[in-house]
Amino acid sequence: MSNSFVLVSHALCPYVQRAAIVLHEKGVPFERRDVDLADKPDWFLRVSPLGKTPVLLAAGEAIFESAVICEYLDETTAPRLHPLDPLRRARHRSSMEFGSALLNAIAVLYNAPDDAALLRAAADIHRRLRQVEEVLHAPPYFDGERFGIVDAVFAPVFRYLDVFERIGDFGLLAGLARVQAWRAALARRPSVRAAASPRYAEGLTAFLARRGSALNGRMRDEGMETKTAADRRC
Repeated sequence: MSNSFVLVSHALCPYVQRAAIVLHEKGVPFERRDVDLADKPDWFLRVSPLGKTPVLLAAGEAIFESAVICEYLDETTAPRLHPLDPLRRARHRSSMEFGSALLNAIAVLYNAPDDAALLRAAADIHRRLRQVEEVLHAPPYFDGERFGIVDAVFAPVFRYLDVFERIGDFGLLAGLARVQAWRAALARRPSVRAAASPRYAEGLTAFLARRGSALNGRMRDEGMETKTAADRRC
């Protein structure tokens, strides 16, 4: 198999980060090609039927949807990140779906139209993270010492929380010691650090500032600057 990979990306897309983390963990070379999701080029729409990032071009063949990309990479390149045991592997895949649901809950939070809706969304995220807390028992990663694809899925979730905490204390991780330790371990992982631009927080802040949401109101109250341009959410 050729290791000629192009990761078609958007600078803020959390799903792109999943694929980038897995590529870095595999240690395979790849080119990252960002697209403007507000002005999608024709070539991008030809390789991305859903009009979303990420897309992995593998020897010219297009693979879309982050979970599919991660599974493909795990089946074709070493080292394997999924557990070999079928039951544990199924548990990891289930938790990957849970991570996707958390990203949807995060979108509800940053689109909340008023403070009441914002606080409800924050409480929902905390409830979901409390469920994660209950299944984390062997640090530093989801499955103990072994980094897996489920870790790649949750790392972008925590990257959102990093920015939210600059805006205000929403209690998202209150009392969740194991989740907080997992988050810290992921933040130190080289593949996680390399998956997003050093200016990611600035770009996400600018994106959030344009939502016209309750969160944006909190940002104005804090006097947060929003100088960096960012495009639509993937």
